[in-house]
Amino acid sequence: MYAIGIDVGGTNTKFGVANESGEIVFQSRVKTQEYADYHELVAAVGAALSAEFDFKNIHGIGVGAPNANYYEGTIEEAPNLPWKGTVPFAKTIEKTLGLKCVLTNDANAAALGEMVYGHAKGMTDFIVITLGTGLGGGVVVAGDLVYGKHGFAGELGHTLVSAHGRHCACGKIGCLETYVSATGIRRTIYKLLADYTEPSLLRGVSYDDLSTRFITEAAEKGDLIALEAFKYTGRVLGMKLSDFIVHTDPEAIFLLGGLARSGKFLFEPAQEHMEKHLMPLFKGRGIKLQPSGLKDDDAPILGASSLVWKYLV
Repeated sequence: MYAIGIDVGGTNTKFGVANESGEIVFQSRVKTQEYADYHELVAAVGAALSAEFDFKNIHGIGVGAPNANYYEGTIEEAPNLPWKGTVPFAKTIEKTLGLKCVLTNDANAAALGEMVYGHAKGMTDFIVITLGTGLGGGVVVAGDLVYGKHGFAGELGHTLVSAHGRHCACGKIGCLETYVSATGIRRTIYKLLADYTEPSLLRGVSYDDLSTRFITEAAEKGDLIALEAFKYTGRVLGMKLSDFIVHTDPEAIFLLGGLARSGKFLFEPAQEHMEKHLMPLFKGRGIKLQPSGLKDDDAPILGASSLVWKYLV
């Protein structure tokens, strides 16, 4: 049997079919922002899937999405998606595609995928942080995902960095994801470009064209602005990781997503400042900060499809 995994992101909606061993037999994507009506996005995804795969062999559908309520199967007030209010996404999928659907926060799905297929195999306490358009968090305690009373636990991207900081799409000011995400580091780059007069490969690049890959390539070439941006981003991330550790005492924290692919440029300052700001009680415990064990291209689909094996089998 197979499971469908759908990852609804602020830029792309990725979807595919995987078996229980984690082998992806089909995958594709659509541009999320091109669908002002979520019904149309579901229909487009369904059409692409049914054209390639017989639904008789599908056990169910797992969906990872921002601001997803696991209990209700809804996406609620997601700032990076084109649909506002409360969207009954799981029910829409079930009605449109005729398959059972379970939905959760995209970072929760990533955490479950990490536990089933990645470096968290055998771990019972860990955190996964997804670094894409925004910053998501999936928290596992005693072997179970933490959902909380209302289904929204783990929104680590909207914890406070500065009460007088950057405006966030969620309506708050100073959220972590405004500093540590693909969007956040772009904002940092533009501030540094204004503050420094040194030449940079990043000058003259439009905001929309300034990808994390391009910033990483600039850092590899010794570009001052790129290097300073990573130092700043890593410092903010590390300080917040030291807070997250106090809450759940994890064995490890995994970083996943485009910004995490920058490697040492992000991990080294994050590790340094995480350890520097740890409560003494947690120092020397060997809490690991490491990249995800899932391939970036496969992780969203594997994470979402793993929901089927956990909740629908």
